[in-house]
Amino acid sequence: MFTAVPTRRIALAQVNTTVGDFAGNAARIRAAAELARGAGASLVLFPELALSGYPPRDFLDVPEFLERAGRTLRELAEPADWSRGLALVIGFPEAPPGAPPPGVYNAAALVEGGRVAAVGRKSLLPTYDVFDETRYFLAAKDATAADSPAAGARLGLSICEDIWNDKRFWQTPRYDRDPIGELRHAGAQLVVNISASPYGLGKPALRARMVGAAAERQGVPIAYVNQVGGNDALVFDGGSMLVGRDGKVLAQAPLFEEAVVVAGGDGAAPELLRFPGAPRLAPGEGPDAEADEVYRALVLGLRDYARKCGFRSAVIGLSGGIDSALTAALAADALGPENVFGVAMPSRYSSMHSRQDAAALAKNLGLRFREIMIEPMHAAYLAQLEGALAHPLCDLAAQNVQARVRGQILMALSNEEGSLCLSTGNKSELAVGYCTLYGDMAGGLAVIGDVPKTLVYRVARAANARAGREVIPERTFTKPPSAELKPDQTDQDTLPPYPELDDILAASIEERLPLEAIVARGHAPETVRRVLKMIITSEYKRRQAAPVLKVSAKAFGEGRRLPIAHGFRYE
Repeated sequence: MFTAVPTRRIALAQVNTTVGDFAGNAARIRAAAELARGAGASLVLFPELALSGYPPRDFLDVPEFLERAGRTLRELAEPADWSRGLALVIGFPEAPPGAPPPGVYNAAALVEGGRVAAVGRKSLLPTYDVFDETRYFLAAKDATAADSPAAGARLGLSICEDIWNDKRFWQTPRYDRDPIGELRHAGAQLVVNISASPYGLGKPALRARMVGAAAERQGVPIAYVNQVGGNDALVFDGGSMLVGRDGKVLAQAPLFEEAVVVAGGDGAAPELLRFPGAPRLAPGEGPDAEADEVYRALVLGLRDYARKCGFRSAVIGLSGGIDSALTAALAADALGPENVFGVAMPSRYSSMHSRQDAAALAKNLGLRFREIMIEPMHAAYLAQLEGALAHPLCDLAAQNVQARVRGQILMALSNEEGSLCLSTGNKSELAVGYCTLYGDMAGGLAVIGDVPKTLVYRVARAANARAGREVIPERTFTKPPSAELKPDQTDQDTLPPYPELDDILAASIEERLPLEAIVARGHAPETVRRVLKMIITSEYKRRQAAPVLKVSAKAFGEGRRLPIAHGFRYE
């Protein structure tokens, strides 16, 4: 029996898979297994739904998708040199004949000896935030433990949420069952947990505490492997770990990098294996570790969104402000500066310092850069429209024409070059609707749409710290934020100061506090009511926004679903 340290080498393969790319995902599984085998591993673990990619969403309703998953698993299970002597645990969608609706299990296959030796099914199906697994999956009635000759142990097979039902971490238990306890009672000597747990600020540390607490509580080692990479709006950070029965972490994989960690084996030191050519994203050396962590998450999310959607380059509108500066820095890291086209589009209201800062940023980052004056297009647009209306546009409509002209330019360049247009709006603006539909909201991905303005400044500082020099000009940090759509305009003409606004937003959106509790944090009641009204009346804009990379506990998008047409108001 395993004691605190597993006595055979275990490989945690945190691979970066693509939804529906069965051939590519299988090739990644083979490559990781070969690396692990070369390092002396006996057991190789892969993430949740590694075979199909996670999350497959409504592809799980497509018979051909499920058939391909089953066929690919059978092919991987066939005897081969790359897997000889290994036990593999691979996540896949299982569609057994005759299963009741929805007819699919979120499953883990134990592949050993040229066959699928056992299948464990996910017991606890999350239905909160971005998760909607009861829509797609059946819940297992029993936890599965199986003997593995190659691993030299009885393995308890669990999947992601199965390990998250610890009442010490939640005000109330999320589920009636404890699958990890069930596995221990079934004789598991090593609990395996294969996961696809998306990133959120602070979540890697929470996971480590959760896994450690489960191991200590049950007195059994836990091998936890997490997906890495971006799929749509979700970023998966990896951080796979082997934890002893005493709850102490014995080995851990890096965050935000595709890698294989081999550990265990009579006290042998852990070994970190990397795929040839796989991008690395090491921590920065700046003083703000949280901001640096968010920076790395966004780089990974942007890189994978572009790559998996078939884009090699991006186009960004550069205003000279902090939001577009940070987005450009992220894009340069994710795609390479030579693949990023920065476009400044000044108007009659643009300040000279904004034009200078945009040009300096592009030069510092090494971007392709061009300045396109929007005044001729703006003037022609106004003349045509106001002539047809026989009166001048109202102030708001006239301002938004500028933003929409810029959006048209960016989308034209996106079409011309086959580049991904990146929206540069932050979470604070998106929350209160301080943005223009079909204008500055134009784009295929809202890179910082889950980053509040106050955090934008911190993450931008982290970008400079990572570069070891001033890539984002200092003046960009210190000047008052402004849309520059009319003379002497600043954001605070319309919004509360960002530190106050962001605290109200966090209290309402992420902490879900009532109005009275938000006021009790020191905010004026009328300010809180105004902000909350702006949030709930701006849902129509958010519904039309580009996908937002999730880095917080509650991002706009799939994890927050409000109606557009409603009559609710805060009292």
